[in-house]
Amino acid sequence: MTATPLPAEFTLARSHSADRSSPMRWIVSHALRYWPILIIILIGAFGNGALAGVVPRYVGRAFDDMLAAAPSLSLLLQTALAIGVSQVVRGVLQFGRNFGAEIMAQRIERDIRDELYLSLLGKSMTFHNLQPVGDTMARATNDVREVNFMFSPGLNLVIGSFFFLLVPLYTGPRIHPDLLLVPALFSVAYFFALANYLKTLSPVTDAVRGAFGTMNTHLSEALDGVETMKGAAQEDTEIDRFVANARRVREAFVKQGDLEAKFLPMLLLGITYAAGLFHSLVLYRAGEISVGDVVAFFGLLRLLEFPTFASTFAYSQISLGLSGARRILELINRESDLDQNAAGFNGEMKGDVEFSDVCFEYNEGEKILDGISFKVKAGQTVAIVGQTGAGKTSLVKLINRIYDAPCGEVKVDGIAVRDWNLAALRRQISIIEQDIFLFSRSIAENIAFGKPDATREEIESAARSAQAHEFILTFEKGYDTVIGERGVTLSGGQRQRLALARAFLTDPRILILDDSTSAIDSATEDRIQRAISAASKGRTTFIITHRLSQIRWADLIIVLRKGRVAAIGSHEELMKTSEAYGRIFRE
Repeated sequence: MTATPLPAEFTLARSHSADRSSPMRWIVSHALRYWPILIIILIGAFGNGALAGVVPRYVGRAFDDMLAAAPSLSLLLQTALAIGVSQVVRGVLQFGRNFGAEIMAQRIERDIRDELYLSLLGKSMTFHNLQPVGDTMARATNDVREVNFMFSPGLNLVIGSFFFLLVPLYTGPRIHPDLLLVPALFSVAYFFALANYLKTLSPVTDAVRGAFGTMNTHLSEALDGVETMKGAAQEDTEIDRFVANARRVREAFVKQGDLEAKFLPMLLLGITYAAGLFHSLVLYRAGEISVGDVVAFFGLLRLLEFPTFASTFAYSQISLGLSGARRILELINRESDLDQNAAGFNGEMKGDVEFSDVCFEYNEGEKILDGISFKVKAGQTVAIVGQTGAGKTSLVKLINRIYDAPCGEVKVDGIAVRDWNLAALRRQISIIEQDIFLFSRSIAENIAFGKPDATREEIESAARSAQAHEFILTFEKGYDTVIGERGVTLSGGQRQRLALARAFLTDPRILILDDSTSAIDSATEDRIQRAISAASKGRTTFIITHRLSQIRWADLIIVLRKGRVAAIGSHEELMKTSEAYGRIFRE
């Protein structure tokens, strides 16, 4: 089976591929990779069912021996020994089946989690901007876990119960041909009822997984924005929203439980017991079978109890697993707007950048940029200025293909960015954004994120260049200090200096600074300004800023207004010729 090829920003060669055309095919393609374990499960289930049918037959034989005129103690001992040995073997087979099913479930969960994670890394920023993080986390954790439970205990119980259904159908007629009737009628009614149950259950389990994803989305947003929530004293409102979402989850589970409680085979089982006992007693009175045969047949009917009771839970678990698989696969199959172009240009970058009549839009029909054209030579420093919402950040994110321009062309070194190998393109471009993201790792690991093999000397040198070395040494553990998620334990200026150190360490050919000194005091800014000036030599640098001190020394200044280029030139030229540029500083 082959995976459906999808565009992606990032892929990793895998030793196997999965059929993603439907949830069932996807699950089956993963399961077939472990076919030896499937065989062990089938052998264990068959042996378990067959040896479970041995007990009623031997018990019936023991009854007949006891009712004989001269009961034979040796025959009774042999019967007891046969039952004991058969059940020991049955226990071993059952252990092998359960152990194999659990191993298979855990491995499939691992494979699916890996596949989903790699897929998420390969999605474009357009996808991640639109996809709620909480819902993604619900799919990556709980839905993946439901697929695990689908195999163990779900599928394990279904396979095991199937062989328990076959035993009365096989063994009953060996006692008397007419004793096939009742288990056969039960089996037909059971499968009809089961088909209807599964048809009704599927939308219910879909609703359960969907409600859980919605609740998780709100929880993630509330925790991510907890400072905003507390600042506005909206705890009660958010609690009410969460309680409402939790109530919907509860109602979905209650609906599932109500459906399970109405599982028709429970009623069919009671009718089967009565009908089977009555039928066997009629045959006994007719002299067709013995008392032991009646006991044995009723014992065989009792085997139907396992598939009946197990089915309620097992098939619900399988339906939940399929619902989870459907949600996971929907995320994996979601089309990405970018392709990594693995066969694209993979050479060293000089740093020439050209925009030719470029436009960009987040939502169709709402252009953020329109008709953008300019050229930047390698090594130049470019300041991009404009009012809030002019499209400055969107423009620079077209250079390293965080987004793709739907019209026009962006070129680096004369090669369209779409024709570059995406990894090679981004490896040589470093961007420091307004919202600095730092990982909950050590300071050294955060600085070396773009160059994991960097030595401590290289890390410290980059930190010194970014004016970060001094404040890092004030921490008790220095560069080994673990910072909180997103760097919340650091000030804004400290976070920005670590981001600068990260950029300096990778030595990019194109450096993009998106208002990266906004949270830095004037004294620190002067030092960082000199560091940036030194770092920008020999590389193309784009600076998005409102600070005149940074704009003045730029080789080229691009003024954006309402998504269009309003003016291009040096500071002195624009102050004389551009009203839009002059307005920025007057305001």
